[in-house]
Amino acid sequence: MGDHKEQPLRVGAAVRRRRRALDLTLAVVAERSGLSVPFLSQIENERARPSQSSLEKLADALRTTAVELLAAADPACSVDVVRAEGMEEWEEPRVRSLVRGHHQMHAQEFTGDHDAGRELQFRNDQLMYVAEGAVEIEAEGRAYRLGRGDTLYLTGGVRHRWRATVPETRLLVVAVAEHIEALRDTKPRR
Repeated sequence: MGDHKEQPLRVGAAVRRRRRALDLTLAVVAERSGLSVPFLSQIENERARPSQSSLEKLADALRTTAVELLAAADPACSVDVVRAEGMEEWEEPRVRSLVRGHHQMHAQEFTGDHDAGRELQFRNDQLMYVAEGAVEIEAEGRAYRLGRGDTLYLTGGVRHRWRATVPETRLLVVAVAEHIEALRDTKPRR
């Protein structure tokens, strides 16, 4: 009782809104993302669901993040429970959104590895927490090795990449949403 009704995300409408807001054609998005025009059309018309990898390519082409596209596709709730049911059946690697809807904060759980060569950069701050296993995070020219229970805080704008160094690693990433304008401290530091 009180749970958010589980409905399929309508990411296609969010993709179309973002593409049109940038005044881009399907052909331009296809060229930027490496995805085909017919596939993009199917996504926008809810006839196909992109994989996590395709969603990330699409987000990059639209100058946003996969998290933002998913958030824009899902209505926000003031109280929401995201259940872990059925997770055991998922194949690794996988990404699970821990917060649904268009909120000020986003959280994702990464299990296993991901595209370790992919450099990431977010507008706002984020916190990375290793729930299980270990990761190596490269940021600002340094490598950080984190194990279970360790956290790493990244200020917005820091380019970074990460990779799991142990099978079945679980990494939680909590970030201020991209649509939030960060306030910068303008006071001189002592």
